[in-house]
Amino acid sequence: MESPGSTSWEAAVLAGGPADGLQVRVSDRPRTLQVSYPCQVASPGSDAQVVALHVYRLDWTVKREPLRYGFDGVSP
Repeated sequence: MESPGSTSWEAAVLAGGPADGLQVRVSDRPRTLQVSYPCQVASPGSDAQVVALHVYRLDWTVKREPLRYGFDGVSP
């Protein structure tokens, strides 16, 4: 039994997309996870930072660890 205020972490794996097979630990079973990768900025003198954002959604059919998050290729 966990003490009040403690966080329960669960193992999860990302399936599909650019982070396929990546293993993570999550708390409270979030519905979505965001994965970002830095992009190179080609404009000289720019201090802008650009990242590619990828969305993974919880597979609710998986009830035990490792949880599964599937790549959502249509999410912005």
